[in-house]
This record gives sequence, C-alpha cells and structure tokens, in this order.
Amino acid sequence: MAKRDFYDVLGVSKNASPEELKSAYRKLAVKHHPDKNPDDKASEDKFKEAGEAYGILSDKEKKQNYDNFGHAAFEGGGGGRQGGGFGGADFSDIFEDFFGDFGGGQSSGRRKTNNRGSDLRYDLSITLKEAYEGKKQDIKFSTTEKCSTCKGNGSKPGHSPGRCTVCGGNGKVRSNQGFFTVQQTCPQCAGSGEEITNPCTDCNGQGNKQASKKISVTIPKGVDDGTRIRLAGKGEAGSKGGASGDLYLFINVHSHDLFKRSDENLFFEFPISIADAALGTTIEIPTIDGGKAKIKIPDGTQNGKQFRLKGKGMPYMRGSGNGDLYVQVNTEVPISLNKEQKELLEKFRKIENEKSNPSIKQFFQKAKSFWKN
Repeated sequence: MAKRDFYDVLGVSKNASPEELKSAYRKLAVKHHPDKNPDDKASEDKFKEAGEAYGILSDKEKKQNYDNFGHAAFEGGGGGRQGGGFGGADFSDIFEDFFGDFGGGQSSGRRKTNNRGSDLRYDLSITLKEAYEGKKQDIKFSTTEKCSTCKGNGSKPGHSPGRCTVCGGNGKVRSNQGFFTVQQTCPQCAGSGEEITNPCTDCNGQGNKQASKKISVTIPKGVDDGTRIRLAGKGEAGSKGGASGDLYLFINVHSHDLFKRSDENLFFEFPISIADAALGTTIEIPTIDGGKAKIKIPDGTQNGKQFRLKGKGMPYMRGSGNGDLYVQVNTEVPISLNKEQKELLEKFRKIENEKSNPSIKQFFQKAKSFWKN
C-alpha cells in the first residue's frame, strides 16, 4: 500500500508552523495511543504513521527534502525510518509534555503532587425566620488537622524526610510500554520524591491527626434552601505541606406554617368570609419579621385575589432590598348555618339580580348558546 502524504496524515497544510505540527501530532497520538486502544491494530498503525510523519516534518532539513522529493527522499536508507518508524526525531520533549494523559508525567523537574486536603460537607438546618434575619452559629465536626508534634512533615522532631529510594527523589519512574518509554508517578512516594524514614510517633508518619473541630459560621440574610456556602481552608489538612481543603455548608431551610417561599418572594393565604368579600373589610396579617401589616379588602373581592406588599419578602442574598409578600384571600363558604342565617340567605337569593354576578351571567349565556347549537 502506498504511503499517505505526511501532511494529510497530520491533517495540516504545508505551511503549518512547528507549533501546529506538534499540536496535530499530539491529538493523533492521544487518540490512537495503544494504552487507550488495546489490541486495536488499526489504531496502532495510525499511531506509528503519525509518529513517522511528525518525525520527518518536525526536522527542518528532512521537511525540506520531503517537500522537494516526497517519500522518495527517504527510500533506500536515505535518512528515513530510524528508531522504530519515527523518522529519527527526538520525541522526549513531546512524551514529557503530554504522556501525563496516560501515566501522570510532567514536562520538567519534580512532579507536583496534589497534597491538598479533602473537602468536607456539613448539613445545617435553619428556620425561615433565621434565613430572613441571618445568624451566627457554632458547628462541630470531625476532620484531620496538622500534627503539632512533627508540624505536618511526618518525621520525628529533629528528623526530616529522606529521598525516595524508588525514584531517587524525582517523583517519577519510567517504564517501557512497547516501543517507547512512559513516565509515571512514583508509586512509593506518590510523586513527592520523599520517604519518611523516622516516622512521627504521634501521627505514625502521616503528618495529620484526627480531631474534633468547632468553628463559628455566619449564615447570610436571604439564604435559600439548598444554598451551598464555601468556607475556604476549613476542610481537612493537606499532607506534606499541602493546602487544607474547604468546608461546604449545605443549607436546609425548614418549611413554614404560614409562609411559602419562591426565590425572594413570600406567599400567604388569608381566609375571609363571604360577607367580608362582598362588603369589603380591612384585615391584619403577620409578616415574616414578626410584625403586622394591614390590607384593605375592597367590596366585591373575588376568591383567590392577590394583594402585593412591596418589600415584605425575603432579603436579597446578593444585593440590597427585599422581595415582596403576596397575600391571597380565599373566600370561605359558611357551614352549619343556623335558622336565621338560612332565612337571610334565602331572602338575599330572591332579591339577587344578574348585575351582582357578572361571571354567572356570562357563563349561562355561553351554556345556552352551546345547547342551542
């Protein structure tokens, strides 16, 4: 089978810059790497093909020969496929640069390890009134803290960690993967390059100890159910000098007997009698701050009518001001009427006219038209 054009293999133009060539090769190498495609002959062939193409095009002199003469420039031993099909190029910089995708290597120096402490979660339940006002509260939880004896380095006082005997302090080890070498994080020291030779007796060389911690937290005004509050550095202590993790407060706001919440707005249902709805009245309602507010109910108020009290809702957690309070009046039909009440209602029904009940009139007009048709 004839060889494909090296530029087509990498998917670049002949004017591609060295950075574009490297980027194109990197994508193909990651995609077709044997570790990601075990027992896949097609991927292995594409991996080798991409390596050969990059080996030629990344070398200025060989690229010029290829541009002038094509594949013929490297046939018959003319400076072609050295090193197992990679065109003789030095791939160590590329392997160092991105084979961390497979084994955890980095480009230069000792591998930086993630010694950061774990994040913690604390579930905190509060009332709607507390969410309205905000509050300070002490919480207690189990965590790990830096060992006070060894100051967190894991060694006995007066001693220091030694160089890792497996990686020689580099934090990385090399292993052969077929026709190339891959760098991986040292399994002995987890990439730190150090070993604890004289472990601290208080923490057994861990650098951290289990502890019960008590802190004061501030719950902001307007916090809603499900809100997550991050307390930076209040999680578990990091190892070997690493930063502490974070503590996340997950807020649970209890439901209220009177008020229902939607974002910063509150909703409240107030029952009134038929007489109050028909004749009008003034009602006094509770507010979330513990106070009272008056609402004038005009005559002829229909069931389900809402009245808005501006600024009587929950505080905005981010920003100033408050949401609104919506009061819905629900007209209650009386039950267990006495004789006098029934007589009065019967008299009222007899003297009712259509003007008093426009919705009823409109409905029966529509019904009559439906039956007629």
